[in-house]
Amino acid sequence: MSRTWAYLSNYLVYSSMAVYTISFFAHAIETAWAVRLTTEDSKQTLDYKRTEKVARIATAMMILGFVLLVAGVIARGLSAGRVPWGNMYEFSITGAMAFCGAYLAALRKYDLRWLGLIVSIAVLLTLGTAVAVLYRPSAPLVPALKSTWLVIHVSAAIISGGVFLLANAIAAAYLYLDSMEAKGERTAWAKHLPSLEDLDQLSYRLVAFVFPLWTFAVIAGAIWAESAWGRYWGWDPKETWAFITWVAYAAYLHARVTIGWRGRKAAWLCLFAGSTFLFNYVYVNVWGTGKHTYSGL
Repeated sequence: MSRTWAYLSNYLVYSSMAVYTISFFAHAIETAWAVRLTTEDSKQTLDYKRTEKVARIATAMMILGFVLLVAGVIARGLSAGRVPWGNMYEFSITGAMAFCGAYLAALRKYDLRWLGLIVSIAVLLTLGTAVAVLYRPSAPLVPALKSTWLVIHVSAAIISGGVFLLANAIAAAYLYLDSMEAKGERTAWAKHLPSLEDLDQLSYRLVAFVFPLWTFAVIAGAIWAESAWGRYWGWDPKETWAFITWVAYAAYLHARVTIGWRGRKAAWLCLFAGSTFLFNYVYVNVWGTGKHTYSGL
């Protein structure tokens, strides 16, 4: 029965990748076909009415891919009789799910469809790496991970990471558009994107929203460490970088609230904070040493 769930999980992950690929191409077509030349001075204009159906297909495929990936993660957990967070493969597919889920949740309130192209690429790269490089057969947890705190700590960290990465993608879009405007006006397709002020505010709101959850994840990890290893904090590489990420995002929020940082400075600081999270997730998990070496590689 466990092997059946494991095979089903693999098929669902592969299916989600196929659907995300369709979403990627649909988003690309939406952007490319919306730009057209007018007869007047051969200027470029945007006509998104021509691509409305394609845009709906792109969003629908993004939702379907997310549903398939959620089912794949659940099936992976059922195959091992535990939560699916025991190695880097499982962390990666769950992280991709959280990132896409954060995007779809934000899409309900904000017009972020323009970000779908970036999200689909990032999710496909993550899933492709997970399947091709990080995959490990479903297996029981190592003894150190057999704790209720695994669910509490890791779930909070994964959700936080998904929202952080969405905020970073928006901050990167801000810097790209800001450099474009510094050289002159935006290109035709970029005029459809939100204003710099809106991007700046949205990135801040996402970080401010999820920062308390990340704080909880770090505290929960310390409590779990005391239960498992008899100490709350040991400056293990993963603990250290989790703290560095907390300090970086705290500095970002502090700079905005007290110093009044906005725009380019805030975006760069947001990207720096996000890079510490990615460094912890990729480098420390794969090549790091210490008590948190659960990558399975």
